[in-house]
Amino acid sequence: MQVQTATIVTGASHGLGAAVSRQLGCAGAAVALVSRSADDLQRSAAAVRECGGACLALPADVSDPDACRRVVEATVGHFGRLDAVVNNAGIVAPLEVVARTAPAHWRRNVEVNLLGPVYITMAALAALRSSHGRVVNVSSGAATRVIQAASAYCASKAALNQFTHVLAAEEPDITAVAVRPGVVDTPMQAFLRREGPAKMPAAQAAYYQALKTENRLEPPEVPARAIAWLALKAPHWLSGRFLSYDDPRIAEPAAIFFKQGLS
Repeated sequence: MQVQTATIVTGASHGLGAAVSRQLGCAGAAVALVSRSADDLQRSAAAVRECGGACLALPADVSDPDACRRVVEATVGHFGRLDAVVNNAGIVAPLEVVARTAPAHWRRNVEVNLLGPVYITMAALAALRSSHGRVVNVSSGAATRVIQAASAYCASKAALNQFTHVLAAEEPDITAVAVRPGVVDTPMQAFLRREGPAKMPAAQAAYYQALKTENRLEPPEVPARAIAWLALKAPHWLSGRFLSYDDPRIAEPAAIFFKQGLS
């Protein structure tokens, strides 16, 4: 199948990744959806098809470099090209202070949050150079903030930002950006509300509870518009930047492109 634009979105089975995939599909892009959960992935794929987007559901664990290579090969083989990769797959666990964290749990976080994007990007570079494509790494405010009991998450997102900076410098034929999606109403926030009171300082755990009770969480569709726009339209002068989803340089053109006002 030959298409005009083809993208890969990891962590596409629910939450922000599913919303990004839908936005891309609604914009007419072909989307390869990647997640470990095959059943949830099929539901996300159905939503993309309802928007009119061609899609491919590819169950895979991004922490496996061979699986990442197969994802890229399948995408290029099916759609005939690759124009963007959205590295969205991520986990917040382990939620534990450093002194009590199991090394294997800390390592698993880095494998998903940092090495997954690295492996997918490595496999995709040849195709992305050819299309002058884009890599959008979904980072977090935790990359620059201290969140007690979330050392692995904070460190992996900070490293992801630095990987983005270096990638942009090394690869002038692509555009690489990292983006902070804000606090989004997703299963990750539910996990923090559920597990935080037993693991975090009381004030920090209360903050995550208040985000929900005070209706301060963004619906996934809001940051998803900004991320999808970056995947499709990010200008090269943004390459290497760590951007917030509500930065006017992103949010305003994304709202125009998708013909929706930001809520």
